[in-house]
Amino acid sequence: MPSSYLTKEGFDRLQQELEYLRTEKRIEVAERLREALEDGDLIENAELEAAKNEQSFVEGRIKELEILLSNARLIDETSQTDSIQVGSKVRVQEEGLEPEDYVIVGAVEADPRLGRISNESPLGKALLNHKAGDTVKVEAPRGEFEIEILSVG
Repeated sequence: MPSSYLTKEGFDRLQQELEYLRTEKRIEVAERLREALEDGDLIENAELEAAKNEQSFVEGRIKELEILLSNARLIDETSQTDSIQVGSKVRVQEEGLEPEDYVIVGAVEADPRLGRISNESPLGKALLNHKAGDTVKVEAPRGEFEIEILSVG
């Protein structure tokens, strides 16, 4: 599996989720399974089926997080460069629109509503290695557009 870029905050959040799933959630699901088994009729026990499905989901998520965290590359948010890299804070403006602020993050932490765009997204890819003052063409699903980089921080 290729490595994923994560901020320290994102890494810690995923680590906490993993710990929660390994401890509290596993116990909760095991208790649901035990109660469902005690309910008797195993052939038509919807609660048992639901508990098994939840257990499968929890175990799958645990595996996913273990792999993700073991392959994670932490973003060095302290290194400042003139060019946009993963971890950079950027202010951009598309002609005729208000300026927008973004942080370039790995795909795992991307949340455009919060101004966190993936380095793998069309906009994120287009911005990488450019500097303030550059105008960049972005090839997006809605079509090509140009965006000016106002600042890099």
